[in-house]
Amino acid sequence: MPKPKKGARLGGSAAHQRHIIANMCKALIEHKSVTTTEARAKLVQPHMEKLITKAKKGDTANRRQALRVLKDRESAYILFEELAPLFAEREGGYTRITKIGERRGDNAPMAVLSLVTEKVSPKQAAVSEAENAAKKAAAVAEEPASAESSASSASSASSASAVSAESADEASEEEAK
Repeated sequence: MPKPKKGARLGGSAAHQRHIIANMCKALIEHKSVTTTEARAKLVQPHMEKLITKAKKGDTANRRQALRVLKDRESAYILFEELAPLFAEREGGYTRITKIGERRGDNAPMAVLSLVTEKVSPKQAAVSEAENAAKKAAAVAEEPASAESSASSASSASSASAVSAESADEASEEEAK
């Protein structure tokens, strides 16, 4: 987990700040969205992201580490069994902070911290697959080019561009569907 900050903390002491973080994480797991101050939302977000990453791995050690933070078996069960499959194809960015204005009584800036449960769009997945294919083709083209003459590297580069063009065609076909 991220190191606690030095100086003034939410709640006064480091122990109280840990309890605030744990309670906010539990509330976010249970309700999928929490309205709080911007400072608390920004503080809780990296902790929640790391808990979801542990849940995606899903082994016993990560479950125990999550239980150390949450201190609640029910929340850990929901995190590992219900939320982790929702984030299976997402590679980060599991939470979102949306600013909603100021609180009425003390004018504190408020925000909504919520889980991003929407599916990753197929366009983003296709673009990332095309980029990965282009990188692999470039890496393959560079290896033989160092061992062979410059004439063979030109033919490898043309085959790499053909591979990236094919992946781009596949991506446009998926987007059309």
